[in-house]
Amino acid sequence: MTKEVQMSIKMEAELRDEFMAAAASMHRPAAQIVRDLMRGFLARQEIPNATTIAAMQAVDKGEDLYRAKDADDLLKQLGI
Repeated sequence: MTKEVQMSIKMEAELRDEFMAAAASMHRPAAQIVRDLMRGFLARQEIPNATTIAAMQAVDKGEDLYRAKDADDLLKQLGI
């Protein structure tokens, strides 16, 4: 079981009030939204896996690029 701890942060009163009102309008606890935001932030900090790094390097070299006239053309080229 995960141990829960408290955290306090300083913010402008107006920001807090708007955030609390938005959370209430969604019928979600503000703390849950903050946890979700923190998890999302952490997920974006993860290092790309080897496949993603290889794809990024290929694009940087101009390899494996698709040129399409529109989204339908691109999906057709990709076989999707």
